[in-house]
Amino acid sequence: MDIVGVSITLGVSAIASLASGWWCINNLKKARYLLDTPTSKVRSAAQGYVELYGVLKEGEGLLSAPLSAEPCVWWSFAIDEQIETGKETKRWQQVEKGSSGALLCLSDGTGECLIDPAGAHVIPMTKQVWYGSARHPRKDQLHSNVLQRLLRGVKRYRYTEQRLHVNEPLYAIGDFVTRGGGHEAFDLLASQGALIREWKRDYAGLLRRFDRDRNGQLDQHEWQYVRDSAKTEALRLQRQRSSEPAQHYLRKPQESQPFILSSYGEDDIAKRFYWQAILAACLCIASSLGVAYIINTQF
Repeated sequence: MDIVGVSITLGVSAIASLASGWWCINNLKKARYLLDTPTSKVRSAAQGYVELYGVLKEGEGLLSAPLSAEPCVWWSFAIDEQIETGKETKRWQQVEKGSSGALLCLSDGTGECLIDPAGAHVIPMTKQVWYGSARHPRKDQLHSNVLQRLLRGVKRYRYTEQRLHVNEPLYAIGDFVTRGGGHEAFDLLASQGALIREWKRDYAGLLRRFDRDRNGQLDQHEWQYVRDSAKTEALRLQRQRSSEPAQHYLRKPQESQPFILSSYGEDDIAKRFYWQAILAACLCIASSLGVAYIINTQF
């Protein structure tokens, strides 16, 4: 009995069983979050974890996708290089990837919400894959069937690009927050203290403003005047912020809740998660049976 080989096989099987079990549970949790969270309207959405459905608008303006140069509002790309692993075998190895970070704008007829895509699981409708012989593709390769046929025999790089476009439907679930319009919580003491700390950084300016007897120091009465002035300024800034139009934002939740942006509806996405959970459950069962078989036959 090769104890080292058996131990390695047993360890790999156990890790695969645990990983696939976690994958199954995680996908089931994601599906339940999607199905259990009711769809909200931008205008009346509560602060916190919400689900929105609307149409993409330009937001901060149109972007140009890096590989195809197509206009869009969000993009991600990957470049894979074909490398040889043996005499007759090859595999693809990722050499470059990236995604845009510009804010998206979702409109549902009741209002608009800006979305920070950082950390989001994005499932776009548009995904294109093509091949070439250079690390970065020529802009005309994507739409040229003749070039594609010619490059099939010499393809060395694979280009994958995903995009979201204006006027496409967008399903979004994440952390909803409203700024301005009196929606933000206001802590007078914290704001007052922040202003005083800011003024202290320019202590010479603080003396010019509040040292009434010009002795180069602030006595107890002068410090009280500093605190009263900071309180008045904090209240003024709060009134100014409250008078500004409310702006809604969607971002990644701080907790372990899913943050998803998709061109497809929640039912389609939930089905994907359920199928992935079934696959993971099958892998978990197979790995567990493998562990049991090794233990029964080798120990």
